[in-house]
Amino acid sequence: MFSTRNKQMTPTLPNRQPKIHSWNEVKAPYGIGYRIKLLSQVLTRQFQDRLDPYGLTPFHWVVLCCLWEQDGLATSDLGDRLCQVGGTLTGVIDRMEERGLVRRERDQRDRRIWRIWLTDDGRQLEAILPPLAKELREKALQGLSDTEQQHLSRSIDVMIANLS
Repeated sequence: MFSTRNKQMTPTLPNRQPKIHSWNEVKAPYGIGYRIKLLSQVLTRQFQDRLDPYGLTPFHWVVLCCLWEQDGLATSDLGDRLCQVGGTLTGVIDRMEERGLVRRERDQRDRRIWRIWLTDDGRQLEAILPPLAKELREKALQGLSDTEQQHLSRSIDVMIANLS
């Protein structure tokens, strides 16, 4: 917007006063980002409590889930699926290998590639851990209809895609 006062083109700034309700939509503790972070922390803490008896962490859980779905993944493929950098994932795999949950083997066709395989102990956890995760999921989603749960899941996927 421009004003032609004194025959000069001078910009007219719009009213920049924020509306109180719009600020509350972004300020902690009201902003969606903060609330998603809080939800993540609460879920992680409660899931950690369920994993503690097995000496596992939520990161171990996600690695196990990937390997239960497709055993023998290359370390780089596992990192891509989890959106993790190599150093972080390497340390987690080191600890899982020490615990006897996974083993590393060089790829037979390309010796530069390390593949991660479940051990029998890692496979046995597939019968134990998913019910723990399901129980927590049900607790978290209690009070939401199936349609609301599906909408929430799709909305989260869209938000992740928007920011990736």
